[in-house]
Amino acid sequence: MFLRRQGLGLVERNYRTPRGEIDLIMRDGDTLVFVEVRYRRSEQFGLAGETVDRGKQHRLRLSAEYFLQHLPDGPSPPCRFDVIAIAGDERNARITWYRDAF
Repeated sequence: MFLRRQGLGLVERNYRTPRGEIDLIMRDGDTLVFVEVRYRRSEQFGLAGETVDRGKQHRLRLSAEYFLQHLPDGPSPPCRFDVIAIAGDERNARITWYRDAF
């Protein structure tokens, strides 16, 4: 997995809440990272990362809040939202990592 090779640790995959789903929840040191993964075979109609619109960002924030509310008591860790955009086919995939995307 791309993010593991970058030093992040997996916390949850496909975390579902009543408010939506988070593709990946990772740890980057002390920071909790909520990751949206987007794929486009072709960039003919726009970049994969551009598809994370305000509505999707809002749903991700609500889902992240839900996750944080269900952590054991104590202070919430620092958090950020990243987007992984994948373009192309399996052999020629190009990955772009937008750290702290919104």
